Amino acid sequence: MAEPMVALLMGSKSDLMKVTPAEETLAEMGVRVKTAVISAHRQPEKLREFVAAACSEGVEVFIAAAGKAAALPGVVASMTTLPVIGLPVSSPELGGMDALLSMVQMPRGVPVATVAIDGAENAALLACEILGLKHAAVAKALEDYRERLAEG
Repeated sequence: MAEPMVALLMGSKSDLMKVTPAEETLAEMGVRVKTAVISAHRQPEKLREFVAAACSEGVEVFIAAAGKAAALPGVVASMTTLPVIGLPVSSPELGGMDALLSMVQMPRGVPVATVAIDGAENAALLACEILGLKHAAVAKALEDYRERLAEG
């Protein structure tokens, strides 16, 4: 069976520090990550190409981080039937509430699972829960993680 893989997208290089915990958590769980910086507003064709390529390369879950208007997760969700997890990124103007609301208020038929503002680790863990349905090693890594968490 192929090694599980998650595509981690962000709309801006400035989001990199906010998504690093997701990359680290996925690596800890033995999940490969394909990371890219692509703006849904400024690079829609590049985004379409990335999503298509990611699907053909074995990506099983997308995590899309964005702030402000936060269109990235919804646009990705419109391009694939694979699960998309939205990661709202905080901003000085509205603290990330704008991003959060744009992700959770998706129209019927184009869902985006959404975690807390700057909740990169939870985005990765949710991706692992999804992957764990198919990949026993990820399910076991997640179980071990939860045990360590409970031990404090």
